[in-house]
Amino acid sequence: MTTERQKMNNIITIEHLTAGYDNRPQVIDVNLSVKECDFIGIVGPNGGGKTTLLKAMLKLIQPMEGSVKYWSKGVETDYISIGYLPQYNNIDREFPILVEDVVIQGLNSQKGLFGRFGKTHYQKVYDALDKLHIADLAKRHIKALSGGQLQRVLLARAIVSNPDVLVLDEPNTYIDRHSEDLMVEMVTDMAKTRAVIMVNHNVAELQQIANTIVEVDEMVTVRPANA
Repeated sequence: MTTERQKMNNIITIEHLTAGYDNRPQVIDVNLSVKECDFIGIVGPNGGGKTTLLKAMLKLIQPMEGSVKYWSKGVETDYISIGYLPQYNNIDREFPILVEDVVIQGLNSQKGLFGRFGKTHYQKVYDALDKLHIADLAKRHIKALSGGQLQRVLLARAIVSNPDVLVLDEPNTYIDRHSEDLMVEMVTDMAKTRAVIMVNHNVAELQQIANTIVEVDEMVTVRPANA
């Protein structure tokens, strides 16, 4: 029987991918398809190649061998919209910037005439903040935020453009358990309308929310989350 997920279009296909740095491969011969509304969990030890695989998927590094292809409605394309929440953010907590100004950075590619943001852009910001239940923080300085609040602000920045794919690299790092539970709940809900790729150390947690697990540790194994 064909499932609804099987009917969905591929959005990323990886074929025989080998990637690394300085001619030293960290992931070898990876094959993976990401469909619309897939939730892909990537797990493995530090230094095992998780971030390398992620960067290759985002085309931030060139493959040594193999290919990464993007698709839109069944047609190969050079570009898909990707929202990215990196493991480490480079925001200076002491810099006097408001939450809304952090989130609107996710719309830099959509700036209007003379490179300015308009009312439509700010409405998208408020919609993203509202979706993550932090609309009341819009006018707050980032230095006044807790770790969990800041992480949700950065997630809002990643989703404000309504991307085709949401990529999260260790999103639960440096936040408390309550904030972690909220993050998982929100991301799981987002996976209903877009593909989500999450790197996480917590295999048990990913198996509960992802449909596919990619284990990265020298060799790369792709399996159903319930296997």
